[in-house]
Amino acid sequence: MENQGIEDMFDFRRFPKDAVLLLLLLIYSPVGICLMLIRIFLGVHVFLVSCALPESFVRRFIVRVMCSVLGMHVRQKNPRSRDRNTKLYLCNHVTEFDHNIINLLTPCHTPQLEGSTGFVCWARGFMEIHSASGQEAAGESLQRYCSTQGTPPLLLFPEEDTTNGRAGLLKFSSWPFSLTDSIQPVALRVTRPLIALGTPESSWLTELLWTFFVPCTVYHVSWLPSVSRQDGESMQEFANKVQELLAGELGLVSTKITKGDKAEHIKRKRHTVPQTSTSVRPGFMVHSLGMEDHRISKMAQQVKDVLPHVPLNVIAKDLAKTNCVDTTITNLLENKEESPIEATGTSAFGSSSNSSYSSGPAPTIKPAAKCFGRSPTDRHLSLQERKEALYNFARRRYIEKHGLEEEDCH
Repeated sequence: MENQGIEDMFDFRRFPKDAVLLLLLLIYSPVGICLMLIRIFLGVHVFLVSCALPESFVRRFIVRVMCSVLGMHVRQKNPRSRDRNTKLYLCNHVTEFDHNIINLLTPCHTPQLEGSTGFVCWARGFMEIHSASGQEAAGESLQRYCSTQGTPPLLLFPEEDTTNGRAGLLKFSSWPFSLTDSIQPVALRVTRPLIALGTPESSWLTELLWTFFVPCTVYHVSWLPSVSRQDGESMQEFANKVQELLAGELGLVSTKITKGDKAEHIKRKRHTVPQTSTSVRPGFMVHSLGMEDHRISKMAQQVKDVLPHVPLNVIAKDLAKTNCVDTTITNLLENKEESPIEATGTSAFGSSSNSSYSSGPAPTIKPAAKCFGRSPTDRHLSLQERKEALYNFARRRYIEKHGLEEEDCH
């Protein structure tokens, strides 16, 4: 699937683009903040109640009602299809609280395969396992758990990471299907008004606060019939079959995109230099969201003041490689990068008849040597000539810009 498909599977911005929805969100914000504060207070009591009561139907019912007050509503479809003999539930992953929601409907345990351990792991409702030896050792431990009589079923997420639940499913990992020969698929669909269900790099605590902020988040749980692995069927083929079943139930696309592909895409978006317009007024600073992009933009403007004929997007591209103003200026002068002239209606270093710089002839700068020096000394002299011409041009621009006399600058 192309990058556009990856973009569709994750929400990289929290707030909607639609102006009407943004206005509604702004109007709702005071109510949402008050609601969030009240729900934080109530959430502490929900946590204490869930810890105090023993595992039972009564406990799940009380906690489910209290979670509805917190804005987390649960609806289930085909509850009679739930197989009480199965030892493994497999569900698609949408939010950080999917395992808590399924646990409100039936007792099950979800192992914490990575992330925080200890009290935080227990408080979030995860089952802590000792996986320091790697995924293979964790798989053996879970396999022993599934073969133990009287233990609640396991709930695993073979996607291994969350999506927005609207476009497609990540490729299912095959190792959960090695635990048992029979599994029960669980289809999960989550809806929420005004804002996105989550962003890739936000923490579970941030997502919890946003859940308290919005009016409600509705979880739709659908139980599919149990599926068994056929003779001669590999674990990956079994995983692909279950992935297709869940995708068909949810009306989504079954993709080959993995958790690693998602992480790589996020990393690539974080380090991409935004492309700017080629028509930029002198003195315009390119604004960016990230501190790194802001630093690159500031350096690009410094180069732009010296080389006004070079577009900002070309300067920013070279700065992303060199991370140095002087090196980028040298690269552009030596034509290591193609530097197209901006379509401003003026010459490269001269200006139009209305410009304040038209009072005197612009100095000529040699962008590159006419021929490659045969000796290091010749090449060094050629570079020094270009640097000297560049210095004289920058000095002349500064004098004319500030209305100074030649002797004032000595």
